[in-house]
Amino acid sequence: MTGVWIAVGVIGAVVLLGVVLYNRLVSIRNRVDNGWSQIDVQLRRRYDLIPNLVEAVRGYATHERELFERVTEARSRAAAAEGIDDRASAEDQVTVGVRQLMAVVEGYPDLKADANFLALQEELIGTEGRITYARQFYNDQVMRMNTAVQSFPSSLVASAFDFSERPFFQIQDPVARDAVAIDLGPDG
Repeated sequence: MTGVWIAVGVIGAVVLLGVVLYNRLVSIRNRVDNGWSQIDVQLRRRYDLIPNLVEAVRGYATHERELFERVTEARSRAAAAEGIDDRASAEDQVTVGVRQLMAVVEGYPDLKADANFLALQEELIGTEGRITYARQFYNDQVMRMNTAVQSFPSSLVASAFDFSERPFFQIQDPVARDAVAIDLGPDG
């Protein structure tokens, strides 16, 4: 009779462990999904700001038509992108376009002083910060999810209930990739 109780106890412990691991995976998956929805909200906010920014700059720099078209096209591609990898690639192009647009602004002191442009620029800067935060939160949750899916014994529960790894959302920062050269020589 003792052997039966031991077997029931072991089976109960295994079932309890399975339930705990399943609930943990569900919780992490929900955090990943929430993180992605926060990124999506901030990216859409950014997409809403870009046409206003383009129009503000267009009023001063009419000869930059090709740049305006590239930025608008990159925004449209990013808004229509499906999947995290495609979205990240499209966002790279949006980031490059917005940076080029802001570089054009440097040549127009009147535009840099315009109240509407300054408000748009401030809103864009705030949105970029929120995108960075949301991306960090999402990637942290993806790391937790991927670790749980790959680790034993939760990998057994993950494979049994079709939990899978998620991709990270990585946007290339063209400024961060370029090394800064500093010349401290007597001529520099």
